[in-house]
Amino acid sequence: MRDIQHYLEHTDLRAVITDKDIDRLVRETIEYNFKGLCIPPFWVKKAKRELGKSEAQLATVVGFPLGYHMTETKMEEIRQAINTGVDEVDLVMNISAFKAGLPWVKIELAKCASLCHEHFRQLKVIIETAYLSDDEIVTACKLCSDAGVDFVKTSTGFAGEGAKVEHIKLMREALPSNVGIKASGGIKDLEMARLMVQAGADRIGTSSGIAIVKQAMEEK
Repeated sequence: MRDIQHYLEHTDLRAVITDKDIDRLVRETIEYNFKGLCIPPFWVKKAKRELGKSEAQLATVVGFPLGYHMTETKMEEIRQAINTGVDEVDLVMNISAFKAGLPWVKIELAKCASLCHEHFRQLKVIIETAYLSDDEIVTACKLCSDAGVDFVKTSTGFAGEGAKVEHIKLMREALPSNVGIKASGGIKDLEMARLMVQAGADRIGTSSGIAIVKQAMEEK
């Protein structure tokens, strides 16, 4: 297995985060060679500047955390995120519209994917698996794939449950190989991170990245 750092996105999307938190997160991202850093939109410009020449992918969230925003609002958030320096966008799917069976969900995802790709950015879509049945997870994955997104992500971290191994397996079966999976929410140790990767996850979103890396280092 590749070094676990290459799967880890260092994430902090708490309700309260300060400039000192951003300084720490950037330092840790560089020191531990994380694949990326995901932070609130307000702090993207500062983090981009301080990451400097680091190869870490900088991500932020759009339509967070419930996905109820109007499509136009989400697209404007994406534009602002791109203008301030993000490499990747983590967009919350409109779960309410999805549950209602509205065709607009795929249209919205396609519009957002197109906007990201016009600017050579990647789009991850958070489907919030905790609120979906197995059949709905499969349907959501297929919508995302048809809309041209780059990754499907399990969770915001604000629902009652985060990523589950069985959901990752289900998503991997439903998605083509060119669409990645980001497992996020409740992944706090090396064993769980490895289980997610073995199940098919290409990225791990976690606030416990340092602990996971240290556990991996202790094995060497």
